[in-house]
Amino acid sequence: MADQQAIFVKMALQAWDSYIKRADTLFNSLGDEALLKEVSPGKNTGVYLLGHLIAVNDGIIPIFGLGSRLYPELDALFVSKPDKSGLDLPPTSKLREYWTNLNNTLTNYFNQMPPADWFKRHNLMTDEDLVKEPHRNKLSVLINRTNHLAWHYGQLLLIQ
Repeated sequence: MADQQAIFVKMALQAWDSYIKRADTLFNSLGDEALLKEVSPGKNTGVYLLGHLIAVNDGIIPIFGLGSRLYPELDALFVSKPDKSGLDLPPTSKLREYWTNLNNTLTNYFNQMPPADWFKRHNLMTDEDLVKEPHRNKLSVLINRTNHLAWHYGQLLLIQ
């Protein structure tokens, strides 16, 4: 069983790492001006999606019980409010720094987690919830966040 868990975790982490690297490459290839473009007329800008991905992925830390969020202030700008809400956004250079720091932090956390821990409950559920729905575990959160990243990565490709 432990070997199977390790295989599933490895597959999920490889998918996560693959999309993080793809997004890194894309963000590094896009200048600050390009990130101000909308992915489609009237839709989100690249800089908003960068901030949104940071804010959402930063939430993984407390959900997994690994500590406090690094950038909780980004929720008000990139999760609770839509793009072009009139709020002052952090400089793109700061968001790029946050992106790199967050991904390094998450990688360190993920690499320290034993495979069995990925199948345990996360902090948005109770022990009873996990008994009823064992598939709603930490690994499922990672898979969902990878899908979320992949979705926005596809949108970001439109502003190249």
